[in-house]
Amino acid sequence: MKTFPTLDALAACIGQEVAVSDWHTVTQAQVNQFAEATGDHQWIHVDPERARQGPFGAPIAHGFLTLSLMPQFLATALKVESVRMGVNYGLNRVRFTAPVPVGSRLRARFVLKACEPIEPNGRQITWDATVECEGSDKPVCVAEFLARSYAQ
Repeated sequence: MKTFPTLDALAACIGQEVAVSDWHTVTQAQVNQFAEATGDHQWIHVDPERARQGPFGAPIAHGFLTLSLMPQFLATALKVESVRMGVNYGLNRVRFTAPVPVGSRLRARFVLKACEPIEPNGRQITWDATVECEGSDKPVCVAEFLARSYAQ
């Protein structure tokens, strides 16, 4: 985990890859729970037997499940010691560039694109995030992810 003392110290890294998250294994139980939470019960996600006969040869995670891991990836990748609170602010663009077979290990790389001051005492942070699947040359998700962090 990369640690910064302040948001100003983080802002000095604009244009750089700042951090890489820990690996996260996507399980069938997690996929099933996501399906329950979202109502997306498509067979390529929740029916392992049928999915083995499908286009990917195995059940795959929902693209939005992969995207929903972004805060977890960020939390394991970096910490700003002076931050008291952070909120997800949105996304400018997202692409799901490859399937995520159940059982895959994922991690994210974060490049700091912008770190703009906001009131009160915070920064709006724009990340170019790339989610990698272990053993694959192609990313599974690329996103411009926005967060707001507020110092103590």
